[in-house]
Amino acid sequence: MSQNTSLLTDHYELTMVSAALRQPIAHRPCVFEVFARRLPDGRRYGVVGGTGRVLEALADFRFGPDEIALVERFLDVDTVNWLRNYRFGGDIDGYREGELYFPGSPILTVRGSFVDGVVLETVILSIMNHDSAIASAAARMVSAAGSRPIIEMGSRRTHERAAVASSRAAYIAGLAATSNLEAARSYGVPSAGTAAHAFTLAFTGPDGPDEKAAFAAQIETLGVTTTLLVDTYDITQGVYNAIEVAGAELGAVRIDSGDLGVLARKVREQLDGLGATKTKIVVSGDLDEYAIASLRAEPVDTYGVGTSLVTGSGAPTAGMVYKLVEVDGRPVAKRSSHKESRGGAKRAVRVARASGTITEEVIFGAGDTPPTFDNSPGEQVRPLQIPLVRAGEAVDGLPGLTDARDHLAAALVSLPWEGLGLSHGDPAVPTRYAL
Repeated sequence: MSQNTSLLTDHYELTMVSAALRQPIAHRPCVFEVFARRLPDGRRYGVVGGTGRVLEALADFRFGPDEIALVERFLDVDTVNWLRNYRFGGDIDGYREGELYFPGSPILTVRGSFVDGVVLETVILSIMNHDSAIASAAARMVSAAGSRPIIEMGSRRTHERAAVASSRAAYIAGLAATSNLEAARSYGVPSAGTAAHAFTLAFTGPDGPDEKAAFAAQIETLGVTTTLLVDTYDITQGVYNAIEVAGAELGAVRIDSGDLGVLARKVREQLDGLGATKTKIVVSGDLDEYAIASLRAEPVDTYGVGTSLVTGSGAPTAGMVYKLVEVDGRPVAKRSSHKESRGGAKRAVRVARASGTITEEVIFGAGDTPPTFDNSPGEQVRPLQIPLVRAGEAVDGLPGLTDARDHLAAALVSLPWEGLGLSHGDPAVPTRYAL
């Protein structure tokens, strides 16, 4: 989606630029880093989401006439003229989308002048914090579901633009499809959907509700492979009506309320008794990763998730920060209590056993020689940052959305088994600083 992104920022970013342009600091080479000091409570890992959207936002970060008309209300002429000609000309390295991250991981490194870096802080953080939170929550849901697919259907539970970004992030995490058509258009996420309770309720006449007529109308248009929502009225009668109208080849029935585990068992027994042994069961209704995990032993074929996914399932932000870590090659660091940062540009590698299981993440100075390791037989050491932007332009051939999805699927397999658990605990692997 293309839109001007220059005003997706905070007022004080531009007033800082105004003050800096009068000082030597304005054009000194600086390094800013995006990282999370800690993971959200109870999480064992995070998933990087939003990198591709950051690059889209960077390409559209331009102060045109409409944007200038706003900022010139509170900025001096010199600053306004600087913004009018602003184009980011620096470099960005970072973790690819779909990569796991842990506390302290240098997820994004921005190199440029001080004022270059300052104007990008808010737009970068707003994208990375949102998309990483959604991708992290969605990954937990995918792990809880095992091999069963999940459909994202949370558009009506969040801001209309956040819904699109959520669908994209959820697809990276492994969800099978989305109900959101803008996500399908903008990012190629597969879309899916059938009908809501309103469709069934609409088939009400002088003689009362006619659930069979609603089912027949849906099948006439969408075919017998469609999914019929069977719990608008009595669910047992709804299943009978669905199979009577569609036949035993009905694609699926959906249950959207009640005790989903109990109902899934009863519906499966009923479907089998009616000869509809291949008809699948889809469940939805305020599901999160814990509810999904509780249903793994039940005869559920597909899950539909909404509110919990688009709100990060209790962690709506990834808690990432954007900090200045180097000025003119000199490390700088914040010392405020509980908000400390480590100075200097950094790189990171991830160490794994021969089996592929991750053992630690090691962070070291960007200008330093990578640390040595035990070199146990088959030990793997993988650099984590890749070039994203050079001289203001996105690097050619960057991994796409499907690449990110595949990368995360492989990365989750590399976690120690306890790292995939939903219980509270320390990060799945430790972060070691070799600075």
